[in-house]
Parts: sequence; C-alpha cells; structure tokens
Amino acid sequence: MLGSQESVVQIHGSVHRDERRKIQELFRVDPRVRVLVATDAAGEGVNLQNANLMVNYDLPWNPNRIEQRFGRIHRIGQIHVCHLWNMLASETREGDVFARLFQKLEIEREALGGRVFDILGEVFEEKSLKDLLIEAIRYGDDPKRRDELRSKVEGALDTAHIEEILSRNALSEEVMDMQRLYTVKEEMEKAEARKLQPYFIRSYFTQAFQQLGGELRPREEGRYEITNVPAIIRERDRQLTGRDRRNLNPVTLRYERVCFEKKFVNIEDRVGAPMASLLHPAHPLMQAVTDLTLEQLRNKLKQGAVLVDPIESGADPSTDPRIMFLVDHSIRQGGDSGRTISRLVQFIDVHADGQASNAGWAPHLDLQPASEADLKLIPDILAASWITQDLEKLAIQQASATLVPEHLRTVKERVERNADRVLAAVQDRLVREINHWQNRRLRIQEEIAAGKVPRVTLGNIDRILDDLTNRLRSRQIELAAMREVSSATPVVLGGALVIPAGLLAKRRGEPADGATWSADAEARRRIERIAMDAVVKAEQALGHQVLDVSAQKCGWDITSQPQSPPGCPLPEPRHIEVKGRIQGSDTITVTSNEIMYGLNQREKFLLAIVLVEGEKASGPYYIRCPFTQEPDWATTSVNLNLKSLLSRAEPAFPS
Repeated sequence: MLGSQESVVQIHGSVHRDERRKIQELFRVDPRVRVLVATDAAGEGVNLQNANLMVNYDLPWNPNRIEQRFGRIHRIGQIHVCHLWNMLASETREGDVFARLFQKLEIEREALGGRVFDILGEVFEEKSLKDLLIEAIRYGDDPKRRDELRSKVEGALDTAHIEEILSRNALSEEVMDMQRLYTVKEEMEKAEARKLQPYFIRSYFTQAFQQLGGELRPREEGRYEITNVPAIIRERDRQLTGRDRRNLNPVTLRYERVCFEKKFVNIEDRVGAPMASLLHPAHPLMQAVTDLTLEQLRNKLKQGAVLVDPIESGADPSTDPRIMFLVDHSIRQGGDSGRTISRLVQFIDVHADGQASNAGWAPHLDLQPASEADLKLIPDILAASWITQDLEKLAIQQASATLVPEHLRTVKERVERNADRVLAAVQDRLVREINHWQNRRLRIQEEIAAGKVPRVTLGNIDRILDDLTNRLRSRQIELAAMREVSSATPVVLGGALVIPAGLLAKRRGEPADGATWSADAEARRRIERIAMDAVVKAEQALGHQVLDVSAQKCGWDITSQPQSPPGCPLPEPRHIEVKGRIQGSDTITVTSNEIMYGLNQREKFLLAIVLVEGEKASGPYYIRCPFTQEPDWATTSVNLNLKSLLSRAEPAFPS
C-alpha cells in the first residue's frame, strides 16, 4: 500500500539488539521508513518522538505495559498530540473491563493533563488489573459481580487517588532560600555561557563532513538534509560501536533532517514537517566524523602552530609572546579502570618568565594563523631558549592546581547526589519486596502448621528471597562504586606560540593607531580601569549586586544582578561587556568570541561603551542586542562603527 518494501520495518524478539538500534534509527531519520511494527520487544528503551500515532493490537493485561508502549511516542520532545488506538474484542467479558478502563483513562487524562499515563501501573493497588480481568472472565455473568468490577476500575482511576500517587512519587519537596537560589542561578548562567555553542559545532561539522566526502544541504531555517553518509564514516561508527555498546543510535545512510539547535528539531507551524536529528558532540554521526578528523590531524596538534593575537590584553603587548597549551582532563567513575564520565579541554598560557595562567574557555577562537611575512619578523622569538624548555610540565602543574580541582569537585558532587537518590529508590523498592515475601513466608508456615497445602512452597519463597537479597546487595555495591570518582592526570593535546599583533606592528615600523588602541600598555589599562569603574558605579547606583568576572574570561566583564522584593521572582542578570575608548575614537573592535557570547546570551547581554578623556568618563552607554549575525568561521575580530553604536545606545540612567 505504501509502494515500497522499505516503508515498513519490524522489531520483535528474534531481532538482535544491534539490529533493533539500527531499525529504530531508520524509523527516526530515514524518509523512506514510515511504519514500525513491533512486539513488546520495543516496549522499553526506545525513543520515537518523531511518531505520534500508535495502535495497540494485542492488549496486555499489565497496565505497566500499556504505559510503556505509549511512552515510546509520548516523550520529552514530542510536540504533536499523540493518538493511541486500543483494539478491543467486543462483547467479551475482559473487553468490557478494558472498555471501562479506557473510558476512565480519557476522563482522568483531561483532568490531569495527561499525567495519568505516568503512574498507570500503580493505580491498581488493592487488586491488580490481571486479577480483575480473571474475575471478569469467571464471574462476568453475574450482574452484581460485573457492577462490582466496574466500580473497582473506577475507584482505581479516581482523580483524588491518582493525585495522591503523583504527590507520593514526587522526587523532591526541597525549598531553596534566596542565597542558595542566587548561587545556583549564577552557576547556571556560567554553564550557559560556557557551553559549546551551536554555531561552533555547525561550523566544524560542515567542514569536517565535507572533507570526508559528505554534503550538508540547507533546507528550512536552521535545518539540513544529508542524502548520503560516506561509507568511511559508517564504517568508523561500526568500529566505535564495537568498543562502546552504549551507542544506541547507529549512523544511517541518510538523514531526512538534521539541525544544531534544539529549537529547530521540530517546526510547530508546519504540519507534516519531519523531526530533525539534533547533531551534538555525543551524536554517533558527530563522534564518527570527529574520530576520523582527529586520526588524520592529531599529529598537527602535537607539532604546534604560530598564531597571532589581533587584540592583546594583559602585559605590554610589544614584549609578551606566550605559549598556549590545550590540556585534556578526564574524570573517571569506579576507579582508574572505570569509564570516563566527564572530559574537558582547558587552555593554559605559559609566558617567557615561566609564569602560567588560565587562558580562558576558548581563547584559540580569537587567534589567527601567522603569515610567512609575520614569521620572518620574529626569528629571534622562534629560536628563543625559553620555548625549548619543559613548558608542558608548567602547563600541567597550572591545570592541576587550578582547573582540575574545580572540575573534580563539580563532577563529584553531581555523581554522589545522583547515586544517593538512586540508592534510596532501590532500597525502598527491594526492601519492600523482601518484606512482602518474608511476611508471605510466615503466613505459609502458619498454613502448613494448620494442615493446609499452600499454593507456593517454602522452597520457592526462599529462592525468591535469596534472589532479592542478592540483587539488593549487588545494587548497593554498584552504587557504592558509582560514588567513587577519580581524576586522571592532565594530558597536553597540543600547543601554539601566540604572537601579539602589537609586536608585529612594532617590528614592521608601523605607527600605533591612536584612535583605537593606545600604544602604551599602561595607558590602555588606565582606560579600561576607568571604564570598568564607571560601569560598576552605574550598576550599583541602580541597586544591583555587581560582580567583576573579567579575570574569569567567561565572555563578559561584569555580572549585574538586579534585586527583587521578598517573595518575588529573581530577575534575569545583566551580562555586561565593557569597552573603554578615548574621546575621538572611530571604531570598537570585538572578537568573534565576544560576538558569539553576546548572541548566545541574547537580551541578557549588554555592550557598555565608556568614553574617556583624561580621568573623566562619559557614560556608560548601553547597547542591547549589539550583534545581529554570526561572524564567518574564519573571522577572528570585527571593527564596529562607534558612531553607529552610540546612535542605538541608551544611558545608564534614563531620564
């Protein structure tokens, strides 16, 4: 009927686990595959948000199974209304019970916003659905028993009963005080700014995928189509999957739609638009492309490079070249032989005097390759003795002293918190089960003593208790090991000699551009200090809590938190990038990183311009949403017209 054998795929008990993963991914991303026919083999662990129509042909007697089946399509990320058809055998006793069950489910679904499916398996507490169906078959001819069964179904699906179960299952009732809320919000803001932004991922993947023979075709806004994934990438995915069986979504031959931002996964205003696969660093396609790219270019990282810093900061830009190292740090779970659960690439600067410092989150994105003409200007630096010393050791020492402890602390807190939560749930469930069977054993002993013949033997109960006890002990050991996290030794992946542009300009004999940058480093620092002081005072005058984060190199200079009356929601913070310029300047230079952080923070980001003359400051002048488009991938910095920016600015204290 659909015109192609490829339109329908199947999952059942005879299909191997790896093949199931492949079929699931085909159904999700291949435009030719329209229908998935499955047994309960696909009832758990399958995410199919791309579908919203389901038919239950063979109804299970366990309501958990109904919940699990519907949960395949009714998942986070589903934007369409999900429709579920349950096929009933009409004019049968069990069909009558099911019909009443589904009628009540529909009523409660509307009353509770669909949440009834979250706890469907727990509503039959007094008597299971299976027992009710058996009673319906045995005693369905008796009108009194039939009415009694219907009332039990209705009682189990009573609104108050369901709300009580939902409340009981709530994971947390913790209430934060305002100080704790401030702290958590600040950490969330830093994490939001620090994340690997979609623009960088898209820029990298487009080039790397093309180098490997693939093509990304633009379709709707922010969405692309891949008509053919080269065989070398699919083969590499099979090799990676062989090493890591947790890879759930194998790379397929084609992808109907892919995207790099969550907001483009679905298009809500277009009926029938396919769901897009979100490409991120952990996506199998991205992992295969990255593995091949690293294999081809890893030696280049170790060879190093010479890069130019077009916008210098810190010490005198004419005399301070530096080595920037890429340091890889991993956190393992379960001891040294355990699996890696967190991995960060961090950047360390080492200067000629042997001093090492944190270089920031992604400083390499603001650097540009040195030309042959540039290299001819610095032969003495390239041959300097300090470059040949064991600088990698200094970089690792700096990372171990500053970056590694913070990484370990963050991961350890998260892992221990999660392990404790899981352990509490495991103990609650298994201890309850053990207590149930121990009580059952006592009752059977009493029955035997009374001369009765029990349906379950003591030997069977002892085996069940032994199994449950071993499972509890095993899970406790697993979760104890899960709490054990250890830090691996940082490893240097690569490095680059960074040459300040001011040094090159001086050796070319070029005069410094006094309208934009002062050639005197001390004068530049003075202008920056005056500008920062002006913005801090302006924000404090507004009653905001001000924090100088310029040393953290997080993409802006000042975090300003507006206050709120007690009991009111906490307002969004203001992330302010400060630019101080002497009066008469024509342009402002912003780096690609600053632009991307600004676009990422959107309305929370402010560009503050302060004009300095002598010791006097004019401003600050705030520009909201100062950047309108992403820079080209090869762009390291952009000059913006100062007059145009000021025409859009608003003063710190509006009249």
